[in-house]
Amino acid sequence: MTLDRSVMAFAGFMVLLSLAFAEFFGPLWLLLTAFVGLNLIQASFTGFCPAAMILKRVGVKSGCAFS
Repeated sequence: MTLDRSVMAFAGFMVLLSLAFAEFFGPLWLLLTAFVGLNLIQASFTGFCPAAMILKRVGVKSGCAFS
């Protein structure tokens, strides 16, 4: 799995996790969903993604978007 796909999978997991937490623990967890969405938008414009940097350090091979 490339870095690009790993970032998308991680973002999707975080969105689903925050939705589950919002259902069971309270609506403030929806702020995590908003944060993930905003981070995806800014990464699409700037190419800077903290999750991509971390995944690259643990050895995930680079893809096209995050090199």
